[in-house]
Amino acid sequence: MDKTPNQKAWFLVLPVLVLVAFSAVVPLMTVVNYSVQDTFGDNEFFWAGLEWFEEMLGSDRLWNALGRQVMFSAIVLAIQVPLGIFIALNMPKKGFWASVCLVLMSLPLLIPFNVVGTIWQIFGRVDIGLLGHTLAVLGLDYNYTSDAFDAWATIIVMDVWHWTSLIALLCYAGLQSIPQAYYQAAKIDQASRWKVFRYIELPKMRGVLLIAVLLRFMDSFMIYTEPFVVTGGGPGNATTFLSIDLVKMAVGQFDLGPAAAFSIMYFLVILLVSWVFYTVMTNIDKEEVR
Repeated sequence: MDKTPNQKAWFLVLPVLVLVAFSAVVPLMTVVNYSVQDTFGDNEFFWAGLEWFEEMLGSDRLWNALGRQVMFSAIVLAIQVPLGIFIALNMPKKGFWASVCLVLMSLPLLIPFNVVGTIWQIFGRVDIGLLGHTLAVLGLDYNYTSDAFDAWATIIVMDVWHWTSLIALLCYAGLQSIPQAYYQAAKIDQASRWKVFRYIELPKMRGVLLIAVLLRFMDSFMIYTEPFVVTGGGPGNATTFLSIDLVKMAVGQFDLGPAAAFSIMYFLVILLVSWVFYTVMTNIDKEEVR
């Protein structure tokens, strides 16, 4: 006999839906509202249509910030993914030292973003910072506040130090899920270390790698606090990424209309790239299964 489905479980989800509506949907609608209107103050608005979007799309400021942002995300991903895999492959699989390594790898992830920026701001100073003073003693002209290359190098090294642990831990979890029978079969077949990695470990890590790369891409593309604390977007506009430029436009210049249009395009770029990347990786997995 057919029974009517019990829908009472939706009441348990209702508080979450209400919270998401107030914390995400309502602010998003406010941003959309500002992006299509203009104001002269006194809380009086008039319709502007797509004027702000056209202005932003025709602005060199947006495209320059986007170029810096894409370059930063590409560089940190190119470093962190191979480095994270290498660390995971060389971590102890069990025992006391495995626990020690897991704790040590987790420590950078527990540090707040503003503290990370402050640590590296002091660490890179020539007068009191260990890194800056050491490089100065070695005769290297290092100054992240006046040299664009030094500023970029500092921010990239800082991000690699902060977030490589995430990729390493996720890859380590993927490696731990591989049955020992696979390694035993590879040993019987006298497979090389490269073949073990290529045909056993890498396929088993692909799922967690997809999650790791997606998380790191979204986070690196929205990075704000760390570079703002270290360089403030300088020297000049060398490290003015999209998020920093957006805050300057909205808070510093109080251009709410252009800033709202900027933020919507910013959100859509992240959403689109993440969706394309996820779709491509999912299709690759399906083809390999076949």
